[in-house]
Amino acid sequence: MRKIIRSAAFAAAFLAAGASPAAADDMSDGLFDYMDVFDLEIATAPDVAPSGDWLVYERRGMHILKDRQRANLWRIDLDGGDHEPLLSGDANYRSPRFSPDGTRLAYLSDVEGKTQIYVRWLDSGRTARLTDVHKTPGNIVWSPDGDSIAFTMLVEEKQTPLFTPPAAPKGARWAGQPRLVDRVAYRADGVGFLPRGHIHVFVVPAIGGTPRQVTDGAFNHGGRVAWTKDGGSLIVSSNRNPDWERDTRERDLYRVSLADGTVARLTDRDGPDATPVVSPDGKWLAYTGFTDNGLSHQNADLYVMDLASGDSRLLTQGLDRGVADPQWADDGRGLYFAYTSEGLRTVGYVTLDGERRVVSSALGGTSLGRPYVSGGYSAAGKGRVVITLSRTDRPADLALVDRRGRLSPLTDLNGDALDHKTMAPVERMELPSSFDGRKIEAWLALPPGQPAEGLPLILEIHGGPHSAYGPAFSPEVQLYAAKGYAVLYVNPRGSTSYGAEFANLIHQNYPSEDYNDLMDAVDAVIARGVADPDRLFVTGGSGGGVLSAWIIGKTDRFKAAVVAKPVINWASFALTADGYAFFTKYWFRDMPWEDPMHYWQRSPLSLVGNVSTPTMLLTGARDLRTPMSETEQYYQALQLREVETVMVQVPEAFHGIAARPSNLIQKVGHVLAWFDKYNVDDSAREGAR
Repeated sequence: MRKIIRSAAFAAAFLAAGASPAAADDMSDGLFDYMDVFDLEIATAPDVAPSGDWLVYERRGMHILKDRQRANLWRIDLDGGDHEPLLSGDANYRSPRFSPDGTRLAYLSDVEGKTQIYVRWLDSGRTARLTDVHKTPGNIVWSPDGDSIAFTMLVEEKQTPLFTPPAAPKGARWAGQPRLVDRVAYRADGVGFLPRGHIHVFVVPAIGGTPRQVTDGAFNHGGRVAWTKDGGSLIVSSNRNPDWERDTRERDLYRVSLADGTVARLTDRDGPDATPVVSPDGKWLAYTGFTDNGLSHQNADLYVMDLASGDSRLLTQGLDRGVADPQWADDGRGLYFAYTSEGLRTVGYVTLDGERRVVSSALGGTSLGRPYVSGGYSAAGKGRVVITLSRTDRPADLALVDRRGRLSPLTDLNGDALDHKTMAPVERMELPSSFDGRKIEAWLALPPGQPAEGLPLILEIHGGPHSAYGPAFSPEVQLYAAKGYAVLYVNPRGSTSYGAEFANLIHQNYPSEDYNDLMDAVDAVIARGVADPDRLFVTGGSGGGVLSAWIIGKTDRFKAAVVAKPVINWASFALTADGYAFFTKYWFRDMPWEDPMHYWQRSPLSLVGNVSTPTMLLTGARDLRTPMSETEQYYQALQLREVETVMVQVPEAFHGIAARPSNLIQKVGHVLAWFDKYNVDDSAREGAR
C-alpha cells in the first residue's frame, strides 16, 4: 500500500483496496469521500489572554505531502473578530501559553528542526528561541513574575554494556551491538523502543539561557507542573518509590524548592495525584486523584489543599465521573474542570464549598477517526469559558460559553470543505439491556439522502474497553454512511461516562454481558425496520476488535467481520503488550501461569472453533499495544479452519491507525471493500449459481 496523494495516486490506492473502477470514477462531490479527509481542520488547545478579550489556539490541518497533521497558531477575539494567523507555515507551532501579563506568548515549535521552546513578544512580533535541547520539551508553564518558564524533558542515561566485543578489522561490516533490555517499561506504542532515562523538570529564563534541571533521581516527573505564588518552588507529580516501574498508577505531589532543591511530599496515598494548579492568591492547590482500589476503572476526583496547613478536601463528592484538567476561575472562588457524562464531554464548575453546576456539555471534535469523546477548554474570566465545539457533521471549532450557558461559535474552519456536502445524520438511541435491564446508550448514523429502511448495517465497537463514544464527528462513520451503510455505535457496559459501577461490570469479566448489550442495540435497529437482518456487518478496533472476534465466535448472524487490532489470546497479550505491568495487575485475578483458565475463558481464540463468518484482520504494522502476533494467531487459526479470511497490515501505523490521514483512508477503504464483497442478497447469490 503506497502513500496516498491526490488524483492518480489515490485512485490506484483506492483500487488496490478493492473498489471497482466505476466506484473510483463515481466519487460524488455531494457526499463525504476519502480525499475530503485531507481537507479537515481542527481547532484545539485554546489559551485565553489574561485580558480576557482574545485567545490563541492551535489550528490543525492535514499536510497531504507529509501525511501528517500540522499545527499552526492563530488568534481570534472573543467576539469573533480579528481572526488571523499568528505563527503559520510548514512547521508545527503548538502549546501556546500567555505570560502572566499577556505581553508574550511561549510555544513549542520544530521550525528549526528539533522541537524547542520559543517566546514571541506580542507588541513587536519578535521571537526568541529559548532552548537548544536534544530532547522534546513539554508541559511549559510561566512563573508568576514572568521571568522564567518551567518544562519537562527526558534526561537520557548511558547504559553499561554487559560485553564489549573485540574491535572489528578495518573495512569490516559487523552486525553491531545488540540491544540490551533490563527495564520493566522498555517500549511504548506510538514511540517504539524507549530511550533510556527519566523525565525531569527544568527551568529556563524567559529571555533565553541555559535550562537548569530542578528534579533528579531514577524517577519520572511528567505531566502538569505548577509554580507556587512566590515563584520559589514548583509542584510536580511523580512516583518516587523504589518500585515505581511496577506500580503503574501510583503518583504523589511534591514541592521542589528552586533555592536548594529540597523535595517535600504533599500527598501520600496509594493512587495517582496529578494535574496540580495553584489558586490566583497562592493559598490553594487544586489537583485530581483517587485512592487505588484495584479495579480496572477508577474515577479521578477533584481536591483542593491548603498549602499552609497541608489539609485537603474533596470537591466533587458524589459526581461519579472522572475529572480532568482543573482550571481556576479568575476570582479564585472556584474551579472549572472537564469530565464525560453519558457520552458528552462536559465542563463543570465547583465552588470551594463543593457546589457544582454544568457549564457546557458541547465539547468534542478533536479526535479524528472514530466517534470518541474528546475536547478541551480554556477559562476566559467573568464566568466564561472557550470550548472546542462538538458537532456530528464536522470537527471541532471554537465557541464561547457565557456565565448563563449561552454558546456563541467563534470559528468556522470546515465550512469551505463541508458546507456543500450532505453529511450523515446521527441520532441518539436508548434501550434496556436484555441481560439486566440497565439503560444502554447508542447512536445511529444513516446514509445521507436514503430512506431509512432495509439498510445494510455496520456495528462499530469502541476500544478501551474503558472509554466512550458520543455524538461526535467521525470521518470513519461518515465515510461508511456515505457508501450506503447505516452505522450503529454503542456504549455497552464497561464504557466510561456512566459511573464507576457501570464501567466495572466488566472488571475481570471481559468480554461478557457487553455482548448482550451490543446485540440488543442491533435488534433495536432491526425492529425499527432500519436494518436488513440479512445484511449485518461488525467491526471494531482494540477492545472493539476483541468484541468483534468474540461476537463471531458466539453467533453467525453477521455476513462479514473486520477485526481490527484485537486481543485474541489474553495470556499472550499480557506477556507481549507494552503495558503488561498494568494489564496483569488490574485486568486479571493473577498471572497467566497461575490462573490460565481465567485468561483463556475470555479469549476470542477459545471460540474460534465456532467461527464461520468471513473475517478480515486489520492491524498497524508497528502496533505495540495489541501486537501483530495477536492478529496473526487469529488469522492462522481461521486459515487452519478454512474460514475465508484476509490479513491487512497497515504500514507505518502504531495502535492509533488514524494518526496518518492516508492510513485512516486505507483502513476505511479496506473495511468497505470487505463488506461490499458480502453485501448481497443470499437468495440472489443462490440464483446466480
